[in-house]
Amino acid sequence: MKLLHALLLSSTLAMVAPNAWAQANTIPSQPHLLVKGDAARQVMPDRFGVSVHLVSVDLKTESARRRVQANGRQVIALFKRNGALADSVKAENLQVSPQTRYKDGTSVFVGISVSQSLQATFADGASLQRFLGDLQASQEVQVSTQRPTYSAEATLRAELKAEAAAQTRESAKGLAAAYGAKVIGLYSISDVAPDFAYGVQAGQWSRAQDAPPPVKNLSPPKPAPVGAPQDGFSDSGEVIASGPITYTENVYAIFLIQDGP
Repeated sequence: MKLLHALLLSSTLAMVAPNAWAQANTIPSQPHLLVKGDAARQVMPDRFGVSVHLVSVDLKTESARRRVQANGRQVIALFKRNGALADSVKAENLQVSPQTRYKDGTSVFVGISVSQSLQATFADGASLQRFLGDLQASQEVQVSTQRPTYSAEATLRAELKAEAAAQTRESAKGLAAAYGAKVIGLYSISDVAPDFAYGVQAGQWSRAQDAPPPVKNLSPPKPAPVGAPQDGFSDSGEVIASGPITYTENVYAIFLIQDGP
């Protein structure tokens, strides 16, 4: 039985030979299967970042610098008091520049601007909330939160790639067997969707599994105290809880096949 090119959907790979990746945008002349794999998982975030921007404008550079440094010491003290992760506390270099404003279409010098940015990360939303409650924001102390993240993202993505890879291999074997053929080797694999004569684009691949990915909560949130808001927000409106984060990895592999059991 002569085989034509076949197409299938499946899941991802963590490590592969370099020459296989290099061939990701080519197709072989021999009979083959092009398969896609995807793997997804939801996890609860365990890193909550915050950035504080300090700025002071004064005709005396030294006066502006002293105010920024004084505010910086207070912010760092609040980071430590509220349990910021020690290795996450960072302070950028001081930035000094002239400050101007426009008046009647003319640029007017108003002083020297001295600024500095501080960052820190907390292991839970409640600690971040306490920090925000303690911080006295002002024109010279401006705060903004960052998108929550998951500390083991790199490890999780590697696991997803491995899961997807196993799925692609099994899918290729199953499809080949359905045609009375067998898989004889891997030609190429990539995490970038191929754009060959098949006319398949990245967004047009359907998912191999329709069920939502499982939630992996490694650090479940503590129950809220009696009388505390239950919607994830404090009375002042700052977020103290976050929903799960979904991570997805895709793989596209070409397996060589031939007739036979």
